[in-house]
Amino acid sequence: MQPGDLVGLIGSKGPELAVIEAINGSRARLRAGWDARSQVIPMRQLDLLASLPGVHEPPSRLDQPPWHLAPSDLVAAAPVRRDLGAAWLLLVEAPPEEGVSLEEFTELVAGGDRPAARAACWFWLHQGEQHLFRWRQGRVHPRSLRDLRQLRHDRHRQALDERRVQHWHRLLSQRSPFDPSALDPAQTQQLRQLLAFAAGEIEELRDPELRRGLQAAHCSAEPGAVRRLLVDLGQWQPHALPSLRSTVWEKGFDPVLLAEAERLLAQADLEQPGDESRRDLTALRSYTIDDADTEEIDDAVSLEPLGGGGLRLWVHIADPGRLVASGSPLDLEARRRGSSLYLASGVVPMFPLPLAVGPFSLRQGQRCPAWSCAVELSEDGSVARHELVRSWIRPTYRLTYGDGDALIDLAPPEEPDLARLQGLLERRRRWREARGALSMEQSEGRIRCRGDHPELEITDPSPARALVAEAMILAGSVVATHAADLGLAMPFRGQPVSELPPESELEALPAGPVRNAALRRCLSRGSTGAAVSPHFSLGLPAYVQATSPIRRYADLVAQRQLAATISAEEPLDETQMGELLEELDRVIREGIQISREDQRHWQQVWFEEHRGEHWPAVFLRWLRPQDRLALVHLESLAMDQAVRAPESCQPGDALTVQVQLVDSLSDLLRLEAR
Repeated sequence: MQPGDLVGLIGSKGPELAVIEAINGSRARLRAGWDARSQVIPMRQLDLLASLPGVHEPPSRLDQPPWHLAPSDLVAAAPVRRDLGAAWLLLVEAPPEEGVSLEEFTELVAGGDRPAARAACWFWLHQGEQHLFRWRQGRVHPRSLRDLRQLRHDRHRQALDERRVQHWHRLLSQRSPFDPSALDPAQTQQLRQLLAFAAGEIEELRDPELRRGLQAAHCSAEPGAVRRLLVDLGQWQPHALPSLRSTVWEKGFDPVLLAEAERLLAQADLEQPGDESRRDLTALRSYTIDDADTEEIDDAVSLEPLGGGGLRLWVHIADPGRLVASGSPLDLEARRRGSSLYLASGVVPMFPLPLAVGPFSLRQGQRCPAWSCAVELSEDGSVARHELVRSWIRPTYRLTYGDGDALIDLAPPEEPDLARLQGLLERRRRWREARGALSMEQSEGRIRCRGDHPELEITDPSPARALVAEAMILAGSVVATHAADLGLAMPFRGQPVSELPPESELEALPAGPVRNAALRRCLSRGSTGAAVSPHFSLGLPAYVQATSPIRRYADLVAQRQLAATISAEEPLDETQMGELLEELDRVIREGIQISREDQRHWQQVWFEEHRGEHWPAVFLRWLRPQDRLALVHLESLAMDQAVRAPESCQPGDALTVQVQLVDSLSDLLRLEAR
């Protein structure tokens, strides 16, 4: 190559023509393109198209002599399909091993070898992948018939793929519901990726084609935006919980388990092993006290007059272990769940509902199997005597907490038991408080949902609620003490001693939410273990949660440990109990996390519907002072929330809170306090 030669190169803009201006070693300085841009290119990247005739001065542009080239010349000299086909037929019959030169090729397809024709042929050979010929090492080679067929097949497949991608992108950008069964396998896989990303199962969408689809739908690759897109596409429920996806609670009970539940229902009225030794307590007047919509009724209370004017308090706990054997399919499923799951829409039960609300529950007017805890209290509220027995009871009344409050308050002569029970349990509460128990009762707000509509439900402290809570604590204390005396491993609940603020500091804080928040901040996290440990905030040396065996698997385990002491069965030892509790801890934490996420979501939905309102609040404490993030108590909602607050706030300060930003699909709520 020499200065003035016409060359071709593949640049950033594709194939271009150029004129060599100068050569320096292995590099050439060019005037490239129709605008004669100056470029320096390695010689090996150039294709010589035509050498400068010796009689001409080297030109500096393509349109100068001897080339006289313009874009229209290349268009006019471009090879036509018929001539290309004829040339291919001629060469493919006896293809030259080294191909043909550009000059020879131009003669075949253009009928002459003018610079414009040669440049046009070079351009045609470099404009994408050609069917008939290919350019390789400066020579033109005819493609074989086999290559031609494969190329046509590939192009057909590529066209189908492009149409498939365009169809998928249209589906996404239209944001209308579609039937996922009509998708092809690749689109189904992309939809699964979107669902997994929306649910938090994967952290990033790495598929470039999927990201292009999101761009077509004007959707950012963020979980909230993807969830909103999936809602529009009919592939995600607006209130679906990401953490609930693919869990045992979402999947429901297998048909085999439901069939087993039906079998146990049929056997519930038949005599079971151990029934003959149950104590008959059906003559006691027994009360179940729950919320009006509670279906799983697992506790009741009774009062038994004793000679000499004494009173014996009874706490009765449902006995699902009468029908569900350890290691049975339903038992193993309950163990997988760990507990019932509490959502704004209702309870997802640990056992199939027909059993949980049927023979497992303490139903009014029916003879029900139970574990009964009898307690006689001393004058100071300590336990003077106790007894734990398997029993038959017949609940006399099913009361709501409002019903219970009325009976406690009025104490009618014909129904004095609840008022007397309340007095006994108040004595017991004072005994615990004298040993350091903390009382932090306050109203609690919770969002419940009716269909897609969130409703605020506020639970206020009441005598009946205090009675039930203290009765359950008393039963748990008795079970724990009884087990400790026997050296029996149990799911003991413990809480380390906490260092509380000085009394003077607490007294300076307003009673109620502000003071309670200061106390809660100091408390250590509770834990469950196989060995006895004290429970600081309950003021007890030992405690076992044993009063909800229909809803908590560990409570059922506690009952089985007690049952083993009065039967020929071997109870779990401390090591076995520890292993079981470690297994349960994971699933229980998962259930708690789901419940919290569910409540947070429905709070966001509620605030979306009330975003224009203002709520009075009281400052509790700083969460992150550097970000002005504080915890406040919304008095009319009876709930604590994180808000941005003025820097000067102190505990007890009055504030007004409003919504700054809320998006339930993006799990976003920002509240501002003034």
